[in-house]
Amino acid sequence: MYGAFIFTVALLVFTAYFLLGGLPLLVLKHDVPLDARFVRSFFNVYYKVTFWAAVGAALSYALWGRVAFAIGAVGIAILVTVLRKHFLDAMEEVGARIEGSDAEPIRRFRRMHGTALLINVALLAVLVWGTIRLSQSV
Repeated sequence: MYGAFIFTVALLVFTAYFLLGGLPLLVLKHDVPLDARFVRSFFNVYYKVTFWAAVGAALSYALWGRVAFAIGAVGIAILVTVLRKHFLDAMEEVGARIEGSDAEPIRRFRRMHGTALLINVALLAVLVWGTIRLSQSV
């Protein structure tokens, strides 16, 4: 039970931290490839730590007998794995095409950055909802 709580808190903290840390990065002009590499590496770290926290939560919930929560945590692990593979690859591709004079890759990268943050908001909402549901069932 305690492991499930620790990993759930870790998921909440990581998601909130990287959401709040990613918002100020929208101020970057994204007009140089270095900006794109930095933002991409920022989300890469987020997806890695979230994956391991979700795996820990899934195992903890499964051992606790909370199958629905274990499945939810597995879903989070799968989501961040897919995002890390496909979304970050797309970010890298668009980021490599950024030149100071071409506005299209810059616009696309900013949109991708915003989308990643919206996914974080949605994940945070799901985590908070799940935490409330868990507290009601205990």
